[in-house]
Amino acid sequence: MSPESDHPPHRVVVLALDGLLPFELGIPHRIFGRPKGPDGRRLYEVVTCSIRPPGPVETDADFAIHVEHGPEALATADTLIVPASYELGPVFEEGVLTEELAAALTHLRPGTRLASICTGIYVLAAAGFLDGRPATTHWADAEHFQRLFPQIKVDPDVLFIDDGDVLTSAGVAAGIDLCLHMVRRDHGTAVANDVARRTVVPPHRDGGQAQYIERPVPHPQQAGTTSARAWALGRLHEPIQLRDMAAQESMSVRTFTRRFREEVGVSPGQWLTQQRVERARHLLESTDLSVDQVARDAGFGTAQSMRQHLQAALGVTPTAYRRTFRTSPPPVRNVRTPAVRR
Repeated sequence: MSPESDHPPHRVVVLALDGLLPFELGIPHRIFGRPKGPDGRRLYEVVTCSIRPPGPVETDADFAIHVEHGPEALATADTLIVPASYELGPVFEEGVLTEELAAALTHLRPGTRLASICTGIYVLAAAGFLDGRPATTHWADAEHFQRLFPQIKVDPDVLFIDDGDVLTSAGVAAGIDLCLHMVRRDHGTAVANDVARRTVVPPHRDGGQAQYIERPVPHPQQAGTTSARAWALGRLHEPIQLRDMAAQESMSVRTFTRRFREEVGVSPGQWLTQQRVERARHLLESTDLSVDQVARDAGFGTAQSMRQHLQAALGVTPTAYRRTFRTSPPPVRNVRTPAVRR
């Protein structure tokens, strides 16, 4: 058996608190339960635990769940994920941990990677793990959270923030974006994309959660921009003009640009650059193509242009990205769109 086969899978422990949302509790199991290595062995092991001895945990639905692990499981975590709960009590109201929760968190080992989904951030914040760090949560709770924890830098617009060993996400489905990002960070784009395909979700979503805040629902008869985006994705290696995208929807450039921003949260030009950066990342990770060829296939035209865009988006050159692809990235802030700096 090879040394790689002997290496135990990365253990993800999910903390189930009373009032939890079953949907969010299932996200880590779905995303981290899928990835496998070349030898077919699972890359992660996912365990759910409670802050009490094994037994039932109440949910926000009309059923409870039975959790088989108590707080001692936290001592085995390589990554801890705290999903949202609607019954956080003094954690949500006063920003302080209950004695029971505080005692449970003492089981964590130094260096454990920490992540929260939606209001799970209140637990990490009350425990002091986020002091002086950037973070995000559901847009509806961002203002309340900022008042309760003024020492934390809250960004209410992004889907998630990666600050190295502590990661936070916006509400509900943004937990999928966060978990896919962690898989991508740990094992690369190809593995994360495979999980996304099997889960029938996009590998990453465009824009931030600002696109979901108090925006009117488009009239049913209004045309969207989905076809134009699909058209553009099929020809990223070619020059794409804004008027060409607008023509796919039979819209004027002005109308198309406004509709595009309403749906996606960024301009068509910004979106195209994001897609080309993602294409370049994938090619740098999964092929031996030269940097010049990757630049052409991703639609940047020249290696110099691609270098400038990757430097702006990821903080590294194409060559450095390829060379350090499987190493642990430094703490970075992920803004606006899911992107790893390496």
